[in-house]
Amino acid sequence: MTEAAVRQQTAGQRRALAALALAQFICSFAGSNMNVMINDISRDLDTTVQGVQVAITVFLLVMAALMIPGGKLTDRYGRKRCFLTGLVVYATGALLSAVSPGLGVLILGNSILEGVGTALLIPPVYILTTLLYQDLNSRARAFGVIMALGGIGAAAGPLIGGLITTGISWRAAFVFQALVIGVIVLLSRRVVDPLPPDPSRSFDTFGAVLSAAGLLLVVMGILAADNDIRLMIVLLAAGAAVLGWFFHWVRAREASGREPLLSLSLFHDRTSNLGLVTQNVQWLVLMGTSFTVAAYLQVVRHYDAIQTGVVFTAATLGLLCTSLSAKRLAERRSQRALVMAGFGVCVVGILVLVALAGAYSTAWAFVPGLLLIGLGLGVMLTPSVNIVQSSFPEARQGEISGLSRSVSNLGSTFGTAIAGTILVSGLSSGAYAAAMLTLAVLSLVGLAAAARLPRTGGI
Repeated sequence: MTEAAVRQQTAGQRRALAALALAQFICSFAGSNMNVMINDISRDLDTTVQGVQVAITVFLLVMAALMIPGGKLTDRYGRKRCFLTGLVVYATGALLSAVSPGLGVLILGNSILEGVGTALLIPPVYILTTLLYQDLNSRARAFGVIMALGGIGAAAGPLIGGLITTGISWRAAFVFQALVIGVIVLLSRRVVDPLPPDPSRSFDTFGAVLSAAGLLLVVMGILAADNDIRLMIVLLAAGAAVLGWFFHWVRAREASGREPLLSLSLFHDRTSNLGLVTQNVQWLVLMGTSFTVAAYLQVVRHYDAIQTGVVFTAATLGLLCTSLSAKRLAERRSQRALVMAGFGVCVVGILVLVALAGAYSTAWAFVPGLLLIGLGLGVMLTPSVNIVQSSFPEARQGEISGLSRSVSNLGSTFGTAIAGTILVSGLSSGAYAAAMLTLAVLSLVGLAAAARLPRTGGI
């Protein structure tokens, strides 16, 4: 390959990376920016804190439930086509949310359409990155940029959303999302799909319905915990039964030689399984912390949207510092060590956050803990993704990308549902501490999973 061709290829990769990273940013932003609009949306749409929590949780749930089908569709229709289609659906949902007259329309635009759009566009982000960057170091750098912007979108969502809400309106935050989507579409014009689509690939529609229904029932069960324990038990049991039916369906479909929605062989790789657990817990902690702290500051401390967003700047800065150092950290430390260190720092950060917030009334009491949580998350987001994606060959990137993103977004859903349910059941300092300490315990689960990762083979 000539020097000019190499420069052209490098420039193409950079343009593609800019589009892919910005796409991850706006989807993560959408999952957290509403946290600082709780009071404004509640007043404007005549709803409650729990109503806004439901809208946020349903958005995350739709992403999680449809991410696996979204990953499978990339094999059949092509990564770039799914990416662009997802962008259009997302922008439509954002504009509908901006003009919503009530909670129902907001849920349709933000929770459903934006969720569907995200499920279509996010799997191509990770598949294309894996295919465009072949060696471990360059892939680590690319994933570092993507995960940095994803983490920043989630962590800075409250600040950006707060600035827009205070300066203009909460509705303008959705217009902002649509404008960013327009920029991504322009950047995506020259993105090249390295693998041709295969229209002959079958799609397991019934499996997709079963998986989505099972996850929906589980999350609805968690949300029902603060109102009706018996309903919670019924919904959780029903969700478990439907998910069991889904795995039975997949096993039977594979045995008959037909292609299932999700091959069970994806779970035969121990390293990938542990990486998926760490991904789930990381996003659970990130989104659980974001919702819990934002709701507490607004409802209990009576902060406005911009004040709440400014407090979250500490987490954003911490995450930015460590995420953008992903390539350098990958060269110096094993991915296993980075993930373990990240969870350890997060646990310390949560304990500091609870202790200082309980002892002092000033906003500065939240800064050290949020900074530590941001640093910890930034250290481990990229290694966890790299561990999972690198465990499978190119031909299986569609499947594993969909599964990986589904597991991560399911973590976001659980974080908002679990911590949020504890919090809204009694918005007091006690409920706040209980929600955050629950996240600390779950961080220890992630740490235990990371400790079981192999010490060799680049991990």
